[in-house]
Amino acid sequence: MKQKFRFLDHTSDAKFQAFGGTMEEAFANAALATASLMWDVKTVARTLRHPVSVRGKDLEQLLLHFLEEVIYLVEAKTFLFASADEVKIKKKADGFRLEAVFSGDINSDKYNIYGEAKAITYNEMKIEENNRITLQVVVDI
Repeated sequence: MKQKFRFLDHTSDAKFQAFGGTMEEAFANAALATASLMWDVKTVARTLRHPVSVRGKDLEQLLLHFLEEVIYLVEAKTFLFASADEVKIKKKADGFRLEAVFSGDINSDKYNIYGEAKAITYNEMKIEENNRITLQVVVDI
């Protein structure tokens, strides 16, 4: 799959669609899109690994919690996301659980931070499963 994500027009916030052949790949690409609102993920060294574990009552809540981890880690730990690896989504009796490992680096002068994502929203959120997975997300910036 060539295109991992694309940004869409939105009046005040940022809106994107992320794609994948699997739900896990689409979630990883949504994290890339979220981080790309704030820095160039291609320039971030993958020197650190950060395990991530989130739960959600449905896939939408799982996606929201997963993407909030990108924002939380930069704000609380100055961790710059570069990729989501080993993404595994499991259906449980009470909803869904996601395990992943974020690769990236600590923010320093060598990185250019050019934006801020405040929150992930449910506004216009969509998860479509056809011959590929398409996730649509609006981010409060």
